[in-house]
Amino acid sequence: MHSVKEKISDMASTAKEKLSICGAKAQGHAEKKMARTSHEKKIAKEREKSKVAQAKAELHQSKADHAADTQVHGHHLPGHSTYPTRAYPPGKI
Repeated sequence: MHSVKEKISDMASTAKEKLSICGAKAQGHAEKKMARTSHEKKIAKEREKSKVAQAKAELHQSKADHAADTQVHGHHLPGHSTYPTRAYPPGKI
């Protein structure tokens, strides 16, 4: 169950990342078209690269968070049970 949840979360993060990359590229292209000098075009290109790299970093961070969440909920600690325990009154066992 947790692996399915992780996969769905990863797919949602990937879709979000692709939208962020697409938006960054569109904004970069618009800035390049509006730039008048080669120096301004270079700055616009570097901004575009930076935004794309940040979107990819956010994707990897969210995937790591999903994996960590799955790991935390997937392992049981020693001495802990997932089954309900019956509480016995002291001295009645």
